[in-house]
This record gives sequence, C-alpha cells and structure tokens, in this order.
Amino acid sequence: MAIVAKSSLEDVCFEVCTALLGAGITAVLTGGSAATIYAPTVYQSRDADFIITTHATGGAEVLAKLGYVNRNGTYTHPVSRYTLEFPRGPLAVGNDLITEWQTLHRDDQALHILSRTDCVRDRLLWFYVYNDRSALSAALGVAQSGVIEYEAIQQWSAREGYKERCAQFFEKLDYGGAAERKETSRN
Repeated sequence: MAIVAKSSLEDVCFEVCTALLGAGITAVLTGGSAATIYAPTVYQSRDADFIITTHATGGAEVLAKLGYVNRNGTYTHPVSRYTLEFPRGPLAVGNDLITEWQTLHRDDQALHILSRTDCVRDRLLWFYVYNDRSALSAALGVAQSGVIEYEAIQQWSAREGYKERCAQFFEKLDYGGAAERKETSRN
C-alpha cells in the first residue's frame, strides 16, 4: 500500500514501520502519535515520532522510497499531511528505559508502538514538566481506551518526583478508588 493524500496517520505509521522493519530497522512509535493510535477521538497528532531501537543503516533510503524527503530532521511527503520525526533515543519515558513495546498487526503490516501504559506515562510526563493540558487529555483518553497498569503509573510518577501531579491525573480519570484501580492493574 502506498502513502496517498487520504492516508490516515495510522496508515502512514503502519507503512513506515513495516518498510523500516523490512530493512532490519526497528522503529517504535512514541509521543502524541502513539496516543492518536490508541485514542483517535480524543487526540490527533500531525506527525509520527519513531525512536529507532536498532543500529541498522539505510533508513533514509527506505523513507525516500516511500516518498519522504528529509528537511532539517523532519521528513515530509509530497501528498501526505503527516510528517515523520526520529528523536534521538534511547527509547525511554523519563528515567525508565523501555525495552518492551506492543506490536500491532494489520494485514501484512506491523506497527511497533509504546504499550498503552507507557504511552500514558509519556503523555503524563509532558503534562508534569510543561503543564501541557493537551498531553493530559491524551493521557486520559489513552487510559480510558483500554487496560493500563495503574500502580506502575503511580510508582513511576513518584520516582520521577510527580506524585501530586499524578493524583490530579487519577482525579480527572474518575476511575474509582484505589482498590478498583488495583484490580485492573497487571503485576
């Protein structure tokens, strides 16, 4: 499938990740673009942020074959409104290195993406550090779109020094008491 003007962000992400994977390059979708995949009705990103987790070469050639041109570190496409960025790794959320992620499949394509819990943590970090309310909305949308590990988010927030800000997230999430949150967490 080629990237066309009507390609959604999800279409672009699957196409790019699959093409890179075919060249031996593992790229994991992060940031607001990962939030868009999990909660498209709540948050819409205009770019796709991938962290490369392998030390392979040839990524620029793969992206060129898809029609992307590198313009000062941002890859643009002649017909797609979605740009690509590849922030420098390692793949991490705050001080936690990420060594596992989800892989979504669609037909013969694959998309490596932060887990839902790590996506929430990533968006919360933007809220914690920059008071970014759109990041908080994205974290809430992702949390409400499926199962997340509530205790992991609380513990991570405390380690990062944002225990009080995390309480604001859970208050807005309005998910119920701590006992109910614990029942849905994975250990």
